[in-house]
Amino acid sequence: MPTTELVSRSGEVLDIAKVRRFEASLRGVLLLPGADGYEAARRVHNAMIDKRPALIAQCAGVADIVAAVNFARENSLLVAVRGGGHNVAGLGVCDGGIVIDLSRMKGIRVDPAGASVRAEAGVTWGELDREAQVFGLGTTGGAVSTTGIAGLTLGGGLGVLMRKHGLACDNVLSINVVTADGAILTASATENVDLFWALRGGGGNFGIATTFDYRLHPVGTVLGGLVLYPFDRAKEMLAFYRELTETAPDELTAYAALLTLPDGVRVSAIFACYAGAVAVGETVLRTVREFGPPMADLIAPMPYATIQKTFDATAPSGLLNYWKSSFLQTLSMESTDAMVATYLTAPSPLTSIVVEHLGGAVGRVGEGDTAFGHRRAEYSVTAASLWRQASESEQNIAWTRRLWDAIRPRGSDAVYANYMTDDEGALRVRAAYGANHKRLVAVKNRYDPTNLFRVNQNIKPTLERDAT
Repeated sequence: MPTTELVSRSGEVLDIAKVRRFEASLRGVLLLPGADGYEAARRVHNAMIDKRPALIAQCAGVADIVAAVNFARENSLLVAVRGGGHNVAGLGVCDGGIVIDLSRMKGIRVDPAGASVRAEAGVTWGELDREAQVFGLGTTGGAVSTTGIAGLTLGGGLGVLMRKHGLACDNVLSINVVTADGAILTASATENVDLFWALRGGGGNFGIATTFDYRLHPVGTVLGGLVLYPFDRAKEMLAFYRELTETAPDELTAYAALLTLPDGVRVSAIFACYAGAVAVGETVLRTVREFGPPMADLIAPMPYATIQKTFDATAPSGLLNYWKSSFLQTLSMESTDAMVATYLTAPSPLTSIVVEHLGGAVGRVGEGDTAFGHRRAEYSVTAASLWRQASESEQNIAWTRRLWDAIRPRGSDAVYANYMTDDEGALRVRAAYGANHKRLVAVKNRYDPTNLFRVNQNIKPTLERDAT
């Protein structure tokens, strides 16, 4: 083990002997700066994030997580928790503290008779889909297969099945959690009910989720894919998309996008997933395929696991990312015109603007039934800026903020917590939790009163709020 000086948040230097004892207690691997594998383990999806933790505990199981939580608490270490996927804010790493890394925890067990699946926190949606699809089953899980199940679900969980089957958090049956005092709890509709409520949208504020049990649905072949249109029809396309979504059946989840093809050509696009009978879907999607006319029509029957990979190419690891996002109640002509005009000035061809349509099963859950409370929002709009060179950061960040200022609702900062960056500020974080914030503070007070789990879109406990 390389030797290095480890300093707690309070400024205490840790004895390396303590670190060695901690390492010996783990079944997994403990990495310090300079160790083989440390550089790869500290890097996250978003290259804007460049942090150097003092320790990375690559956990092999729940016992390792408990040991890491206890070590961090007893030595006043800053804690970041990393699942199996990626997050634009880079909250899976920290400077100087400990990263509790769950990415090696990949257990998945499907119960086809009970239509459920249990998966460990290091699993990605592509990995879960692969196992569930063997039985013709699936559940809502984002729109990029490399996304981790843990972060997406804890933040709410938008996805291409959401209008028919609800958010990822709506399909959770139970979650096993290691809390700040090292206890192992099960949160469900009958156990630790307040914690179960908070975990479904409140993020990683209350403990470390180790396993998730999800409800599965019959999901085999779906009808969907991308349809590309010329960019000079983008305004008309977005107006058509608005009309499409106003009358869409629950089986149809549709996104609209402005993006640039690899050859540099700007296009507008509609992505559709019809999770019902293919023959009915052909009728529902006929207007999408005929509008334009399209430059390319990629809609076809395909396995759900395949359509979940549609956007994988737009989310490569190692690029610099900066996003701005807002929920919208309506998709006004003013906002769509602003999107089109501003996209023409996007400094990077890797940047896109994506509109996601919610509603359906998402909106039939009460705003206070889960910690994710934005149930009446009809759309989520995200400017996802990606670029390659650090020298290009300033102009790309400025462009993203300019677009957001042009389209965000006046007087509302409502936003999906999973799409937030790490510089949004306390008021914006509070807006992400909306009317449920006060109740979330009460749950935080009970399960993490000292705010051990603070490297997240943080809900401060009362004692810390009072101190500031």
